[in-house]
Amino acid sequence: MADDAELLALSVQLGQALLERQWVLALAESCTGGWVAQSITAIPGSSAWFDRGFVTYSNLAKEQMLGVSASTLEHYGAVSTATAQEMAAGSLAHSAADISAAITGIAGPDGGSAQKPVGTICFGWAHKNGYIMTQQMVFSGDREAVRRQSVKTSLNGLLQLTLNTDL
Repeated sequence: MADDAELLALSVQLGQALLERQWVLALAESCTGGWVAQSITAIPGSSAWFDRGFVTYSNLAKEQMLGVSASTLEHYGAVSTATAQEMAAGSLAHSAADISAAITGIAGPDGGSAQKPVGTICFGWAHKNGYIMTQQMVFSGDREAVRRQSVKTSLNGLLQLTLNTDL
C-alpha cells in the first residue's frame, strides 16, 4: 500500500534524524495498539535508536506502566491532551529514551460522544529536558483510516521534535 510506504519512509527519516542527534525513542500507544512501534521496527537497525514501546490500552495499564494519575483519567478522561502528556512523560520516565510520543484516542466505530466524537485522537511528544507538546485532532474515516492517520501524525511530530535545533 502507498500509505504503508509513506509510514516506512517517515520511519526511515526519523531513524536517520535520531541517529544524527544520538537520541533514543520510546513510545506510549493506546488506540494504535503498537502500530507506530511496528512501523519503526520494520527498519533494520532500529534497535540503535528505539528503546521500547508501551501499549497501554486500558486506564489501569496507563496508570501502572506509565504513571498516568488516576485523577487525570477521572477528570479529563483517557482521551485528552492531559493524559497524552502524562503518557509521553511516563514513557520517558520508564525507559532509557531521550524523546517519546504518546497516542490516545477513539478510533471507532463506537465509543464517541458529542464532546469527543469518533476520530478524536490526542498526542503528546516529549524530550527528557522537560519539553512537552500536545495536540488534539479529529480524523475522519473508518477505524483503520483513523489509526493510520494517527500513526502518521505521531511520526511527523517525532520528526519535527528531532529536527528542533533548540533542544
